[in-house]
Amino acid sequence: MACVAALFASPALLPFPSTTSSMASCSCRLRPAVVARAPRQQPRGRRALRRFDEVEGVSKKRRGIGGGGGVGAGGSQPSSSRRDRGLSVDFKEPQVAEFDDLEEDKFLNAVVKVYCTHIAPDYGLPWQKQRQHSSSGSAFMIGDGKLLTNAHCVEHDTQVKVKRRGDDKKYIAKVLARGVECDLALLSVENEEFWRGTEALHFGRLPCLQDSVTVVGYPLGGDTISVTKGVVSRIEVTPYAHGTSDLLGIQIDAAINPGNSGGPAFNDQGECIGVAFQVYRSDEAENIGYVIPTTVVSHFLNDYQKNGKYTGFPCLGVLLQKLENPALRESLKVPSSEGVLVRRVEPTAPASSVLRKGDVIVSFDGIAVGCEATVPFRSTERIAFRYLTSQKYAGDIAQLGIIRDGNSMKVQTILQPRKHLVPFHVEGGQPSYLIVAGLVFTPLTEPFIEEECEDTLGLKLLAKARYSLATFEGEEIVIVSQVLAHEVNIGYEHMGNQQVMKLNGTTIKNIHHLAHLVDTCKDKFLTFEFEDDFLVVLHREEADAASSDILKEHAIPSIRSSDLSEPYAEANNNEIQKTSEDFGESPVTNFEMGIDCLLWA
Repeated sequence: MACVAALFASPALLPFPSTTSSMASCSCRLRPAVVARAPRQQPRGRRALRRFDEVEGVSKKRRGIGGGGGVGAGGSQPSSSRRDRGLSVDFKEPQVAEFDDLEEDKFLNAVVKVYCTHIAPDYGLPWQKQRQHSSSGSAFMIGDGKLLTNAHCVEHDTQVKVKRRGDDKKYIAKVLARGVECDLALLSVENEEFWRGTEALHFGRLPCLQDSVTVVGYPLGGDTISVTKGVVSRIEVTPYAHGTSDLLGIQIDAAINPGNSGGPAFNDQGECIGVAFQVYRSDEAENIGYVIPTTVVSHFLNDYQKNGKYTGFPCLGVLLQKLENPALRESLKVPSSEGVLVRRVEPTAPASSVLRKGDVIVSFDGIAVGCEATVPFRSTERIAFRYLTSQKYAGDIAQLGIIRDGNSMKVQTILQPRKHLVPFHVEGGQPSYLIVAGLVFTPLTEPFIEEECEDTLGLKLLAKARYSLATFEGEEIVIVSQVLAHEVNIGYEHMGNQQVMKLNGTTIKNIHHLAHLVDTCKDKFLTFEFEDDFLVVLHREEADAASSDILKEHAIPSIRSSDLSEPYAEANNNEIQKTSEDFGESPVTNFEMGIDCLLWA
């Protein structure tokens, strides 16, 4: 994806205007770039992860973009033969020898234009979808009948078409895998005519600073292919706006505009060194674009080839504090300028069984961790500690060297992707919902917060979304988003955006658990206990009888989403124990972090 400039961008004087966003006053943003063909209803939200009616599809408020840091040690890059189904990358295999002229058709012809029709869910009315809209981006051929593009180019897709350079015919493409964290998507085209006479691009190594880079794609401003040139300005762990994650990124000064998303970036040897995907817009900075490097691309492709699906980038699930202050290190009995302090551990992370608050992590798989949460990279560079965990795959084991109460020891832990209590993206695309006597229950998610506008949620619910961690696998914050007025719910019709805590005395674990409790209830009344000690009591038989009238009145197809029709499986964690650690004073993501000395890894 060529840029974070605009998931749904339209031609305008400025590439990313925002006239109706609640954060329009912020001039610094990360944005993906996709050219929009038709505007959609604009959700209003508090967060940088937003979509804009005119131009931008996903944006992120950028904090702390700057500083040095190289990219990652080449020795830790996953390597496997490209000859194996054309998906994996062998960085040791000789690539194209010369790349004197980008006008050579064999390179340009591998870059295609992507046309996508999107229908996003309506999180306020979860049984329906928003108005259909379309956008365009770029993609390129990687072999074995596959194309690579950005995930934001094909988000909520209903139809994806691709067109080759110099061809009038569009071909239907299928999305095989979508990596939200790394903003990558894998496409296939079954029509053999599309592949006739084509040649796949070759991946190259991670570039060095000041290396020349050429970005190719189909940005706004014309219908034909576009080529822009620049140099590599910086390589470091970078916030990914679409995936709300921190992964390796290449900063370049070549122009990246809406529609460039998903297009390749070449070095002087004609090797693809990454995928253009986002830009940084600020009144104080110019020409800052970002490319997803081949290390991240190969992780995504190898993950798909190994598991048949995208499983994600794992992490430790710990909040770390830098140990720059000598007195702080001395108090923790850390003998040298090394290590990072564990301040918080996610209860659902495997690391919670071996790490605890107050531990100091001094090494990861034998690589020393500095007091500024950096590790050695390449010959003379250092890079953020998060880079090491991102090189692992879900289920991999990491060995940690720690200091606990002055004693050095080694521990091992399994690495898994983070599971947020309030997810940033809804799995399956459509939100879950349950309607009981007109009360619409749904899980709290970031898309819901963006669409509803945080002003309507209340500070308590927002604080939970920003600061609370899940205490067990599958935990959700279930809320009543609205009440569909009916005589059975008289007195409750003005409720909205309140968390339900218990049903008939049983603590609610998630939306599926709530549906199970309602289905198996034999009591005369359904008694819902909400936060702030608000009580809702409904006559169970009257609530059941009113369902058909409520569905008919509001043209709702079903009383619940299809996923809640599946049998409920009780998890192993039968008891829910809440502690003071469940609600911390630090945000649960780096995007919300207010100080640089704390970070999640």
